[in-house]
Amino acid sequence: MKIESKLFGWGTFFFVPVAIVYGFMTNWTEWVGTLAILLLAGLSAMIGFYLAFTARRVGMRPEDRLDAEIHEGAGEQGHFSPWSWWPLVLGLACATGFAGMAIGFWVVYIAGGMAIVALVGWVYEYSRGDHAH
Repeated sequence: MKIESKLFGWGTFFFVPVAIVYGFMTNWTEWVGTLAILLLAGLSAMIGFYLAFTARRVGMRPEDRLDAEIHEGAGEQGHFSPWSWWPLVLGLACATGFAGMAIGFWVVYIAGGMAIVALVGWVYEYSRGDHAH
């Protein structure tokens, strides 16, 4: 994960000057774009830090070594739910929440309720029913 953490770390040092140049080009009158690019730099820094922290904890993966063979990366990569409908419900809740910011703030409360139901359903999906562990 060293390559990934370096890429995101370099992204931080790229987006901060871009935000400053953007600010100068707009004469510091358009704050939304400048703030968005600065937030993008912060997000890049957080992801880079997380990946560097995880790389120290997990160790070298086959993708990180030059002498690795293809078969070393084979095997189980994690647990995924290909039949789960909860991500769709959560996506609809997020879309409803963003639409509520434009339509009326009362819609955001409905979307918040939908999001809570979707998150609880997704987290406890394997605690009951046919796929309980």
